[in-house]
Amino acid sequence: MTRLLRTYCLAIIVLFLSAATLPAQEEVLRFQKAFARLDEFIAQHMREANVPGMAIALTSRTGLLRISTYGFADVAARSPVTPETLFEIGSISKSFTCIALLQQREAGRFDPHAPLTRYLPWFHVNSKFPAPITAHYLMSHTAGIPRDRDDIPTSRYQAAALRERETAFPPGAHFVYSNVGYQVLGYLVEELTGQTYADYIRTHILDPLGMTATQPVITHETRKRLAVGYERFYDDRPGHPSQPLVPATWFEYGAGDGSIATTSAELAAYLRMLLNRGQSLTGRIISEESFNLMTQRVIKAGEDAFYGYGLRLSESDGHTIISHGGGMVGYQAMLVGDLDAALGAVVFINGPGNSGRVAEFALKVLRAALYNQDLPSLPPTESPTRVENAADYAGTYTAGEKTITLVAEGTRLLLVHNGERIALERRGKDRFYVHHPDFNLFLLRFGRKGEAVVEAFHGPDWYVNARYAGPTNFDYPKEWQAYPGHYRTAHPWFSNFRIVLRKGALWLIHPEGGEQAVVPLGEGVFRVGNEDYSPERLRFDTIINDQALRANLSGCNYYRTLTR
Repeated sequence: MTRLLRTYCLAIIVLFLSAATLPAQEEVLRFQKAFARLDEFIAQHMREANVPGMAIALTSRTGLLRISTYGFADVAARSPVTPETLFEIGSISKSFTCIALLQQREAGRFDPHAPLTRYLPWFHVNSKFPAPITAHYLMSHTAGIPRDRDDIPTSRYQAAALRERETAFPPGAHFVYSNVGYQVLGYLVEELTGQTYADYIRTHILDPLGMTATQPVITHETRKRLAVGYERFYDDRPGHPSQPLVPATWFEYGAGDGSIATTSAELAAYLRMLLNRGQSLTGRIISEESFNLMTQRVIKAGEDAFYGYGLRLSESDGHTIISHGGGMVGYQAMLVGDLDAALGAVVFINGPGNSGRVAEFALKVLRAALYNQDLPSLPPTESPTRVENAADYAGTYTAGEKTITLVAEGTRLLLVHNGERIALERRGKDRFYVHHPDFNLFLLRFGRKGEAVVEAFHGPDWYVNARYAGPTNFDYPKEWQAYPGHYRTAHPWFSNFRIVLRKGALWLIHPEGGEQAVVPLGEGVFRVGNEDYSPERLRFDTIINDQALRANLSGCNYYRTLTR
């Protein structure tokens, strides 16, 4: 079946490139070589990242170029991923929500710059700033509201409960990604159209694009056709390829920030519409003006990217790239399109891996084939224990009565622990994973004074070496001693975090290893993040035996658990 499908897709390539100067057979050969290089890359990535299954669709502006599937939709049953397998696409759904609203704008029912309360009288967020929140700010993630409130999946209460929050900055001033903002936008679609969000998306986007297999809401019935989503066995610590995979927690979902499940081919049809600036084979989904609004550069959203309405905009080799990633519990997806080369890729994964990295490589090989350029080389398979500057970190570090010793051996950095020599694995600048049960809850981080490494951090522990010359004692409010601990909630999306007290400051440590400062704002309220515009707020309560039993993160309650 796979061989027949690829033969069909190569026939489309001949039609797509029929106006080129080279003979069609040479054109087909170039794309065959590109596809083979992509398959090599994917095989390498699946081995390195322990990917259970993957589906990819490659498209031009005029037609589907290729569908390929890899691995298992159900590992236990040994069921392979097929072209018909559904995957949850998470936040790629946000662009569908924006299209629905822009369709309403074209119909004269909606103004993205009008106060949101014109359409949703119940919507309210406390704000000290005079400018009202509009749909424009929610669509561009510039409203100043929190990222999530993950206590009740797909409940309108999550949107209504924003009235308990405060905006952190004037609307439009900063880019702060907010899923709950798009949940509000989904309810706005319902208010404007008199239909459920799912029904409207079905009749006005999916059906016109021929996306008959796509589900606009994820229900128990959808689950029968979905690839099984997988997570690592441990949900409370940085991941490692050695950790086994387990089926992810299942839940239904129907809000406007991430409710769609589809096949790679059908999302490629949606991407073709975007490559054609809102035009499909059966007519326009949105006008050229609406497409320009979607792809306007509203706000800088990273070093080399901007955000419009439900899409990211960036540049690559002088080409304009539109993209968006999506993540659900057990699933990840990426949509990327080159508006100038008129090429794009869709990538789905049902577990660990990096869908964005795969999509980026897929687009590179497509462009190389189109322009008759050399194919990109496979990235070198480099050992995670290779540390070019290992000597920077070597030495002995102390934290009270605790001591750690690091030894550099060429490009390997070894932790000497209880007679063992453990090779550290790099996880970014000055960050390492220690593959040992005594250290695997946290990443081992290092701090520098100028170019010299002078300190190390591991969870609550702060170590210094002989080069450290700063203070060693720090003042902090006594009540903070009640806050460190491990907190959990029932929702699987962001199920747990740890609070540590280190160097006289509180830190929130995410399971995957990221750390954010917890900054006091007064009256028992803390800001999460060093940025003064961060909207995330943290509170602690129910102090018993000098321990806080509950932490409230941006409206969601987490409870102290038995593990450290």
